[in-house]
Amino acid sequence: MNQYMRMALAEALGGMRANQGGPFGAVIVAPGGRVVARAHNRVIAAKDPTAHAEIEAIREASRALGKFDLSDCEIYASSEPCPMCLAAILWARIPRIFYGCAHEQAARAGFSDADILDALRGAAAARPVASEQMDEKECLIAFREWEAKPDKVPY
Repeated sequence: MNQYMRMALAEALGGMRANQGGPFGAVIVAPGGRVVARAHNRVIAAKDPTAHAEIEAIREASRALGKFDLSDCEIYASSEPCPMCLAAILWARIPRIFYGCAHEQAARAGFSDADILDALRGAAAARPVASEQMDEKECLIAFREWEAKPDKVPY
């Protein structure tokens, strides 16, 4: 078994057994094979629906490395990242994901994200949240100010 995936699995089992969250773990590895973050799902412990293993690991790695661009890192996850975690991985610019179990296996264990995937694909009937645009003109002020900001840090 791959050493980093073994760590991700150990995180998943440890967090689950401690009743901190579901059976998910993640490890982020920097160049040279240096582990910069290890995390598990903490949804229950943190009472935070976004406290998935991959997101917790990204937060830890960003703090450890002092940067938000993790484009020189890899992530190992015990299960294929859900849509939210995949989006976070993309925002962090992590170029490579290794995962153990697939979406279908997670779904059989009670962790289906099919409805979220359908909503993201634009299936109108699948969209579980009402959405309506309002006050665009006023809200554009923030974007205009950002565009003109001389000292902005792009990401």
